[in-house]
Amino acid sequence: MKQFDLVVIGAGSGLNVATKAAAAGLKVAIVEEGPMGGTCLNRGCIPSKIVLHSADVAETIDGARRFGIVPKGYSVDFAKVTRRASNAVDEESREIEEGIKDTQNLALFKARARFIGERTVAAGNEMIQGKKIVIAAGTRPAMPSIPGINKVKYMTSDEALRVKKQPKSMIILGGGFIAAEMAHFYGALGTKITIIQRSTMLRNEDKEIADAYTKAAGKKYKLMLGYESKSVSQKGKKITLIIKNQSGAKSISADSLLVATGRVPNSDVLDVAKAGIDVDDRGYIRTNDYLETSAKNVWALGDIAGKYLLKHSANLEAQYVWNSILGDRKMVDYWPMPHAIFSSPQIAAVGYTEEELKEQGADYSGSTYYYRSTGMGLALDEKDGFVKILLAKKSGKILGCHIVGPDAASIIHEVIVAMKAGLTADAVGRTVHIHPALSEVVQRAALKAR
Repeated sequence: MKQFDLVVIGAGSGLNVATKAAAAGLKVAIVEEGPMGGTCLNRGCIPSKIVLHSADVAETIDGARRFGIVPKGYSVDFAKVTRRASNAVDEESREIEEGIKDTQNLALFKARARFIGERTVAAGNEMIQGKKIVIAAGTRPAMPSIPGINKVKYMTSDEALRVKKQPKSMIILGGGFIAAEMAHFYGALGTKITIIQRSTMLRNEDKEIADAYTKAAGKKYKLMLGYESKSVSQKGKKITLIIKNQSGAKSISADSLLVATGRVPNSDVLDVAKAGIDVDDRGYIRTNDYLETSAKNVWALGDIAGKYLLKHSANLEAQYVWNSILGDRKMVDYWPMPHAIFSSPQIAAVGYTEEELKEQGADYSGSTYYYRSTGMGLALDEKDGFVKILLAKKSGKILGCHIVGPDAASIIHEVIVAMKAGLTADAVGRTVHIHPALSEVVQRAALKAR
């Protein structure tokens, strides 16, 4: 059995810990059966944003007439769109792997990890043991239990970004951020989209934001909200779902089916129970405020720990875990944790939703300010986008910010910095902003809130 100072399972954000440990002179093993870089690089954030940029370009061309530009028409080379993304991430993944192999004190085991005892892992046919273990093995797409699902040709987010032939029509099961982003990608490039969701779209977002997105999405896609999928079948290339709500059953057909009904942790694949590692009722590894598991000298970070399923939160956690390994043990400070959805319209959020503040009984105030009431909003002909700021009435400190509209993921950052620094809405509102930059909409929302 091979012995290591540190064993890292998962080559996404776990690499941040592994490389620092190796540089510090520790003998480190990395266990990863897939390509280096984890979900974000290979199947998530990076390739999705590359293809979504193509969707943004197509949408811009489609709306050009509003600005006095008459395009002569265009065609979509769908295979090139997805190939561009695949080539970029595959090259980076290969470079990471080559870097690992050339790094002193790092040993790469390209195999599936499985615990066989206390801090002991089977990596394929090899048995390895670590004085310390970091689990960063992520999640995988969840599969709904719909009769017939295993007899049809469906895809998940794992495959959706590498499709070479664009489908004419697509059914998307789910109403979360993956469904919203993939609807934009395929829909903007010409696929007819039908979204089937049991409840509402983007139900974890502030309700005003979710409602605004749903209204906009309803103009582009066929939304079937409040429906349960009862069965699915395929005849030739045609996939048919039987869906049902209180009014009765309906039949919906399309050329392709994308399942985007959430994620499940890979703790079962790892057989973590054999290492004395507890999981919650959803299968996420239980960790305390220091990301320590129930097993001594074993940490979990990233999606498999279930705190936030975001790449930037996993990177933050990796730094805290590394500090703990060095002996600088501190509770993870997540506040304020932002996120974005690169849908159309784009969405960004940080802090509490209004629903959460109401549930807490918080003494807060809030305001919205529309893009169209600013110079740049007018230039963009943006009619529906807005910024919503929530703040504590007494102190004026910002409790949350929610944006729906162009460049939401970028313009929210001044609020994120203000919240981290403990500044008030006045600090944002009274700071001189470039006129007529788009960020003025954030400034004016802050002034109005105060």
